[in-house]
Amino acid sequence: MPVENYTPLYSEVCTKINNAKDKPKKIEILRQYRTPQFEMFLKSALDPNIEWLLPEGDVPFIPNEAPDGTEHTRLSQQMNICYNFVKLHRDNVGMDPVIGNPKLNSARREMLFIQMLEGLHQDEANLIILAKDKLVSKKYKGLTAKAVQEAYNWNDNFEPL
Repeated sequence: MPVENYTPLYSEVCTKINNAKDKPKKIEILRQYRTPQFEMFLKSALDPNIEWLLPEGDVPFIPNEAPDGTEHTRLSQQMNICYNFVKLHRDNVGMDPVIGNPKLNSARREMLFIQMLEGLHQDEANLIILAKDKLVSKKYKGLTAKAVQEAYNWNDNFEPL
């Protein structure tokens, strides 16, 4: 197998998963591109215990049309600030929910999200919007909670077995 010296955008990885012919190939791709940041992305997109603290639907942002590898940030670099936008429900373990940054009011949270989107490549901005609305698996066939849990050996709470 040839060595890749280019790190694909998450949107490109999701497209590879979508285009894979069968479940074993999809799982292979998930494992190939596994990083802590990609895991965070997948959890935020697929874990039903994670709620995005942003309005559903379209986001009023100006897409960054710069070509890949130029004037934009990558979602892999921005995953470390996504805690600002989510709440983790822990009802299943009898604990109170955890808000990633409880000091942010909703207006500031939405402004930070828009700023992040405008810095990202437009394909990755659209991908994180799909994650926010829990629609990633609708656009990318085979990119489901069950496939990710199988690929990473996670339980229903998206934790290692």
